[in-house]
Amino acid sequence: MGKITRRRTAGARGIGLSVLFAAVLASGLSFVWNQTQPAPAEAVATAAPVQLRGVDGGTDYFAKYANPLPTDPAYFPVGVWLESLIEPTDAPKDRLMGINLYVDLTSSSDITLATKEGMRALTSIPMANAAGWMLSDEVDMWAGPGDAAWTGNWPGYGPICTPENERCGYTVLRDLRESVPAGTMVYANYGKGVTFWETNGQAAAFVNDFQDVVSADNYWFTDPYICGPSEGGAVLAAGAQLEPGKCRLAANYGWTVDRLRSLVNPAASKPVWSFVEVGHPFTQADAPTITGPEIRAAVWSSLIHGARGIVYFNHNFGGDCQTQHVLRGPCGDAVRPWVTDVNAQITRLAPVLNAPFLENALSHGEGIDAAIKVHDGSLYVLAGSAQAGQQDAVFRLTCMAGAGAAVTVVDENRTVTMADGAFTDHFADGNAVHLYRIDGGAASCVK
Repeated sequence: MGKITRRRTAGARGIGLSVLFAAVLASGLSFVWNQTQPAPAEAVATAAPVQLRGVDGGTDYFAKYANPLPTDPAYFPVGVWLESLIEPTDAPKDRLMGINLYVDLTSSSDITLATKEGMRALTSIPMANAAGWMLSDEVDMWAGPGDAAWTGNWPGYGPICTPENERCGYTVLRDLRESVPAGTMVYANYGKGVTFWETNGQAAAFVNDFQDVVSADNYWFTDPYICGPSEGGAVLAAGAQLEPGKCRLAANYGWTVDRLRSLVNPAASKPVWSFVEVGHPFTQADAPTITGPEIRAAVWSSLIHGARGIVYFNHNFGGDCQTQHVLRGPCGDAVRPWVTDVNAQITRLAPVLNAPFLENALSHGEGIDAAIKVHDGSLYVLAGSAQAGQQDAVFRLTCMAGAGAAVTVVDENRTVTMADGAFTDHFADGNAVHLYRIDGGAASCVK
């Protein structure tokens, strides 16, 4: 397979744009980071009522579109970004890793290689049997928030907007949307403009006005710039440089999901997907390369915060092993088992992930990220570390006060003991994730 080429420069992933947009921070950007990371201490339970919250968009969200993604609760989108389908063995390799969706394909791809395997694809050019349309990637960064005229150029091919110093991202998306067949689900991915640099109003226009499913790519583990004062530092360190222990943290992938969800209007009306890198996506040789445990932790942080799909960025533009196909080839040997395992876990737990959240029922230390799902009479507590060091975390279910039970730690062949509605477990580091099942717990908590 040859090197992937594309009409837009997806490989840049925002490198070099930090300086261009840094001034936007002065325009009224407002964020609230609701998760701090000191040493853990048991939190005080909220007085808000315990209640169910359905998944964003609802379980049947995709049913209204032509050739839709499945609405079966056993399906959860696990995608790979901009792959090629050339050889008959391509799709089977991806399917064995738990991939069930292609989030855009190269123009030379044969989409039937995916559909023969029961897989779906979103595409940015017309392809028969596509499950949706990939509208754009990071237009918030390369065209900016604005309604100026678009020249039709993509990054690297001349001026973008007319006048050249104006911004035209909204125009780009309106123009691209005109070519989408009626009834097609539309997906777009954004970048640091929506998450860091633009005002809430500017970012919300991108998130709400042009697509049906949305994501943003903040590569917290590998981006050489993301800890800086105009990026991660702007939202997590009051404009200072963000220290590595609070920047290179899986919990920040959940922050990105929260950022997008906070912009969706009406609230929870459309699915938010999460991007996770699987290699070395930046050109700088000294930039970090993500590890298998980091990938797993980033995925689960995203899911805990409500992501309704996972998309893997599958390209290495730097480092010792450059490739457009990390997961298929030798460059992915170290991370492939981790990606395969977490994808298998997502597939097994898809009915749980598609089930409602139980809100205001759980208290825990500030060094933990957690959410409760309710499925088939059981409670599932999904928990990941939100601090760099190890910790012993206490989980207290307010709706099970006085109850005792054996709590199953999913896929770990062990249990922990609940007494008076509380249990404790050890989290070894910032990448630690534990999933718990409390059989029959829903009867105590869902009225």
